[in-house]
Amino acid sequence: MAGGFGGGEAAAGRAEFYEGKITGYFILACIVGSFGGSLFGYDLGVSSGVTSMDDFLKKFFPDVYHRKQAHLHETDYCKYDNQLLTLFTSSLYFAGLVSTFGASYVTKRRGRRASIMVGATSFFLGGAINAAAMNIAMLIVGRVLLGVGIGFGNQAVPLYLSEIAPYRIRGAVNQLFQLTTCLGILVADIINYFTDRLHPWGWRLSLGLAMGPATAIFVGALFLPETPNSLVERGHLEEARRVLEKVRGTHKVDAEFEDLKEASDAARAVTGTFRNLLAVRNRPQLIIGALGIPAFQQLSGMNSILFYSPVIFQSLGFGSSAALYSSIITGSMLVVGALISMVSVDRLGRRFLFIEAGIQMISSMVVVAVILALKFGKGEELSKGVSTVLVVAICLFVVAYGWSWGPLGWLVPSELFPLEMRSAGQSVVVCVNLFWTAAVAQCFLAALCHLRWGVFVLFASLIVVMSIFVILLLPETKQVPIEEIWMLFDKHWYWKRVVRRDPKYQGNLHQQQQEMSRA
Repeated sequence: MAGGFGGGEAAAGRAEFYEGKITGYFILACIVGSFGGSLFGYDLGVSSGVTSMDDFLKKFFPDVYHRKQAHLHETDYCKYDNQLLTLFTSSLYFAGLVSTFGASYVTKRRGRRASIMVGATSFFLGGAINAAAMNIAMLIVGRVLLGVGIGFGNQAVPLYLSEIAPYRIRGAVNQLFQLTTCLGILVADIINYFTDRLHPWGWRLSLGLAMGPATAIFVGALFLPETPNSLVERGHLEEARRVLEKVRGTHKVDAEFEDLKEASDAARAVTGTFRNLLAVRNRPQLIIGALGIPAFQQLSGMNSILFYSPVIFQSLGFGSSAALYSSIITGSMLVVGALISMVSVDRLGRRFLFIEAGIQMISSMVVVAVILALKFGKGEELSKGVSTVLVVAICLFVVAYGWSWGPLGWLVPSELFPLEMRSAGQSVVVCVNLFWTAAVAQCFLAALCHLRWGVFVLFASLIVVMSIFVILLLPETKQVPIEEIWMLFDKHWYWKRVVRRDPKYQGNLHQQQQEMSRA
């Protein structure tokens, strides 16, 4: 349900005539669709735990295992600094990055549901290969297939949820993706806690259980409706109307359906969708949605905590089981944050959550850095009191991320793009996100080794930049229909100076004024 500057303007303001209710069919579609996030979450959680398991390290990374067992205080920050070990984590995200371009084609030509099914299939195969891995090559091949699954899922699921949701609750519905991501992380943390005790094959069970959510998503997707937006985009107008009526629970969908058709007509008039992202009139979507938010989401340092939380806690003197248990605590905080965001995002707004969380995340990172600078790396274990403060600070950081950059990093970009470039735009979002995810994953342990506590000061500084970016450049999209998002940039203190320079903007504005005068 979107229009850019092509056909959505004439429909601007029609959203007040949208009708519908929350139906069981809509709820089922949202639940099944959102579980695509569990693939991403399960991998984040399971890979972080497995890389700290002794049995896994002994088989594939013996150098890391022996360094870990040496208990040398000079290696406190550097126990896990191994490029092959980090490649095990980051290879998935590099593969996901490349796969997003294929996902864009499938999502646009075959529909959002098709991409979800492709992602589930690839994730299943990757989980099977990883569970059976006998060498590092098999591990990497499995990770690549998992990455393709995540690339397709992350490209399609946020679009699916944004398009199928009524605009008044679009924020809460889109948050389901982050909620299932968080649940996937938590479930993986719990599984790791128990499989760590199953010697010597517990790690295989952790990796192989990835096939479970992949199977559930594939089967559920067989019964998912395609979004009306996608059906209209591909010319299936009658089916699109039937699905829209069924999802909304009413036959009175004329206003919304007309917006869909007008947005689709505008989309067909546009050629070179990726090139269209560079147009001046789409500069806000490019800077905020495609480049800024997905990059900053990873540069917050959160995924470093998720990737390596057991490793971090072990490096800080926690035992193996205690480290995995602490990961369960942080995973639980992430779920709590996601639930808070679901309840508050359409009430408090996106900007408020971003800004408040920024303050909390900066404070938490500073506390972590100060504790490590004063108390850690001197050959002594942290006291119980200091360790508790450290875990609390990390939990406050995690819960703040859980109600801000975690869910909003997917929600806000999915709201910004008009239909004619939505699939391409979301592909760039996922591509940028996965690039920085992979880069952070590959570099974090080396950065921790060389910068020590300074790495957390670095993350705090980046969060300051992120918060300023939001304050200055992001308009509030709360309860604004997707087809009217362009109006926000037209009124924004800075973006209005940019978009009004585009010749197409001037022509469409003149056309809209003529239509309004005739009305």
